[in-house]
Amino acid sequence: MTAARAGSAGQKLRELLLSRIHDVPDYPKPGVMFKDITPLLADAEAFGALTEAFAGLCERYGATKVVGLEARGFILAAPVAVRAGIGFVPVRKAGKLPGATLAQSYELEYGTAEIEMHADALDSGDRVLVIDDVLATGGTAEASLQLIRRAGAEVAGVAVLMELGFLPGRERLEGALDGAPLEALIIV
Repeated sequence: MTAARAGSAGQKLRELLLSRIHDVPDYPKPGVMFKDITPLLADAEAFGALTEAFAGLCERYGATKVVGLEARGFILAAPVAVRAGIGFVPVRKAGKLPGATLAQSYELEYGTAEIEMHADALDSGDRVLVIDDVLATGGTAEASLQLIRRAGAEVAGVAVLMELGFLPGRERLEGALDGAPLEALIIV
């Protein structure tokens, strides 16, 4: 595929996805414009196109596992893993997984949070693509990259449906990515 054709296909995908994402003003609080992806998920064509795009990134970056970040990242990453023929690993809020886990704390604007994954979910030879719906401040994604490396696996990259370009998520992740790609299908 030529670069021009690939760019055109990418633009068509962005237009399709954006047409299925609804703005909800003043949710969850006044002044916030919430990007609701549930209409996208309810549309088989749009959800299928999103899944194919992410599965293509798995192939391009040689991913052997997909990590989905709680909670909407689960919805996006699980079908991608099935489509790409690779494993899916959930990264959850602390205290939600049974058995032995690895935990990683990270800073929020006001306080801290913690995420976990099963201690045996990744192997040293795994290349892991992290998938989530939105990149905002980058805290959860950064913590997931630390977890992946602590488990002995390699970061293949991070892929998100939407990046909120007016927030510092990309800058926060730059060092943590250590050269791995960050792919945002839509930047708003």
